[in-house]
Amino acid sequence: ERPAEAEAEAEGRRPELVGAARDPPPEDGREGGDGEALHVAKRRKVLCSEFAAIAGSDAAVARRFLAGSDWHMERALNAYFESPLETEGAAVGAGSGSCIDLTADATTSNAGVNSADPGQKEDDSSFSLITWNIDGLDIGNLKERARGVCRYLALYNPDVVFLQEVIPPHLCLLQMKAGSYTIIPGNMDEYFTVIMLKKSRVKVLKHEIIPFPTTAMKRNLLVVHVNISGNELCLMTSHLESTKNHSKERTKQLQIVLDRMQKESESTTVIFGGDTNLRDSEVAKLGDLPKNVMDIWEFLGKPQHCRYTWDTQSNTNLNAAYKCKMRFDRVYFRPAAEGGNIIPRSMDLIGLEKLDCGRFPSDHWGVLCNFDVIL
Repeated sequence: ERPAEAEAEAEGRRPELVGAARDPPPEDGREGGDGEALHVAKRRKVLCSEFAAIAGSDAAVARRFLAGSDWHMERALNAYFESPLETEGAAVGAGSGSCIDLTADATTSNAGVNSADPGQKEDDSSFSLITWNIDGLDIGNLKERARGVCRYLALYNPDVVFLQEVIPPHLCLLQMKAGSYTIIPGNMDEYFTVIMLKKSRVKVLKHEIIPFPTTAMKRNLLVVHVNISGNELCLMTSHLESTKNHSKERTKQLQIVLDRMQKESESTTVIFGGDTNLRDSEVAKLGDLPKNVMDIWEFLGKPQHCRYTWDTQSNTNLNAAYKCKMRFDRVYFRPAAEGGNIIPRSMDLIGLEKLDCGRFPSDHWGVLCNFDVIL
């Protein structure tokens, strides 16, 4: 969404990235004494642990890439993930010709990146979801930004991913890098949506694409039925019609989404997430959401740290002359009738740090949602 005029809402504080390892300033190796040398050694040990957790490598591989990148975390990860397949395969013990998987063995928590344990059993008591418009229509720094998105997916290791503004090169990258996910596109031409489902957690039952009959922008609704931890879910994503001038069409599309959410079986939990481009006034015109459908951000008490997902004041990708803060990216939830098996727990924003190219992965922040599963 790139409106032609500012549509400022109330100020909201900018959140900090939760769970991401912070990069220290590069070290020049000129330590001035034993105390400083000990501090540097400890800091480098921590960096090695963080690198190993993200990359799924051992400490020796981590130290090699970090040392070769002047102990700069992002550059080291770039070098690791972009090195030849044979080198990476040998480094992580993969067989010859195996798929490079950015998402393998990377686990996180709100406290930081945990140590990877390849034999660790999946936690059936929760699951995570990311929805993100990754701005494939912006060709500037496209490769760097696409790799940045992949690194965030590797870092957070979500069970479910909704992506919008995906372009064919993105899809090829995801298919090559994210081998532990089932990848379902909503189209294959120009730009489209994608749902990614972690194979070890999510059993895919069926999927369908529901066209929006009067769209001028080739928008649709991608629907996937799955089973997670013994619970049936209907997962939906869309990129609703863009710009203020298309408010009427966007509202019609929202009504189609809400109708479909309500028509799903009462035994099924329904989650919709995506770039809705919605203004609160447009939802109000429909008479607000149905009683059995909740806006997760509102359900969690309207936390200000994740209110604005499209913020031209904090996000400089567009170099916009106007400053505008909007909650375009939303997640809706309709619980199963017997209720209580799946409960939204938290929401945070991701993608808040600039890449080495000086730009953010997207002009939108990503939205990370965590859910509790009552077993």
